[in-house]
Amino acid sequence: MPQIELTEVRPLSESLQDFCDGHHVDAALDWLDNHQPHMIADQLARMDAVQAGMAFRLLDKDRALAVFEELEPVDQQQILAGLRDQSFRDLVEGMDPDDRARMLREAPAKVAKKVLAGLSPRERRMTAALLGYPEGSAGQYMTPEVVALPRNLTVAEALATVRAKGGNAETVYTLPVVDAGRRLIGVVELRELVLSGPETMVSELVVTEPAFARATDSAEKSARLMRSTNDINLPVVDSEDRLVGLLTIDDAVEVIEAADSEDVARQAGSAPWEGHYMAAKVFQLARYRALWLLLLLFAATLTVSVTDFFEGTLQQAAHLALFIPLLIGAGGNAGAQAATACVRALAVGEVRVSDLFKVIWRECRVGLVLGAMLAAAGVVIGSFFVETKVAVVVGITLVIICGWAATIGGTMPLLAKKLRIDPAVVSAPMVTTLVDATGLVIYFTTAKLVLGI
Repeated sequence: MPQIELTEVRPLSESLQDFCDGHHVDAALDWLDNHQPHMIADQLARMDAVQAGMAFRLLDKDRALAVFEELEPVDQQQILAGLRDQSFRDLVEGMDPDDRARMLREAPAKVAKKVLAGLSPRERRMTAALLGYPEGSAGQYMTPEVVALPRNLTVAEALATVRAKGGNAETVYTLPVVDAGRRLIGVVELRELVLSGPETMVSELVVTEPAFARATDSAEKSARLMRSTNDINLPVVDSEDRLVGLLTIDDAVEVIEAADSEDVARQAGSAPWEGHYMAAKVFQLARYRALWLLLLLFAATLTVSVTDFFEGTLQQAAHLALFIPLLIGAGGNAGAQAATACVRALAVGEVRVSDLFKVIWRECRVGLVLGAMLAAAGVVIGSFFVETKVAVVVGITLVIICGWAATIGGTMPLLAKKLRIDPAVVSAPMVTTLVDATGLVIYFTTAKLVLGI
């Protein structure tokens, strides 16, 4: 009977980490060859420092740079820590200046010093210039490697300039047009140059008064401007309107993603963290959440104090206690909905601080409408458990609580913005805790008035 040779069969779902755990180098190389840089970067971010460093060293030089630029700064530092000097220098020298500067802003001083020391003079100058801009500004995220065109060129001359200088630029799709003092006049798209006759003047194609950002403007504000104008690149100028760089679409997307991630974390009552969720340690995640939970726990003592204050009312109408969870839950949810909607509207520019009273009026009406709908259901449900008078108290309270909660939820983010506090910080959890306490005051006060106790 012929012998059957058995071969190792691996599941199709095996990941790069599985191959590294099993020391299957050939399989890991094959996996790396057949996956895109962003997919490789995601796998590296899920691995610990030793595994990630081992897998990264299997990449060839060009692929390594592409993967490295897809990583978050905290993961980039982890990879750099395991590289030898020459590999270290080659990697940081090949990075785009804006990506390099973003990594160095979050790197320890020792790593930053080593990176800057290993750069060529040209790359060091550009990186140092980007690091000199304010934290979170457009200047820190822009690329200074830009092909700028004088307005007095023909299309043929402009295309020749792009060919000569485009190799050192991060992008050539949007070409700023400048005067002799490098002040921004407008922009022209590469597509327009390619589709126009060679003798056509650039000045005939230029879009004057384009959207632009100042280097000291907020990077998030600039990125959201790009989303509003549908631009793939945004010129960045200094205080004298001189061109200093471009904010590219890939960096704009990262800025918005980081801002939204921070808002989501704060809205959930947690501090934002860096790096991949799957690579974060349990204690690390707990530490980011613990402070907020402790603060909210102390804030929740307001609810306990209110209940204690109205203990006499509860003793006279014990059935009132049945509906406390229902009422504070409904009020908290209404407030959280309003706060989330307002934070989002602030982030995308649909609402301004000057709209405060309009928002109060709008959210108050929305809350009252929602409260009336819930009250109708609440009275019917309550009638099955308690006497009609108590059910009516529940219905009236639902209307008032929902109107109050929606008003508070819509107002607090705007007031926080006016006080220069991150609106997300005072959103859902904080609003819910406040509404819980004030909702009980409304409930027991209504009960005393309606029931006469």
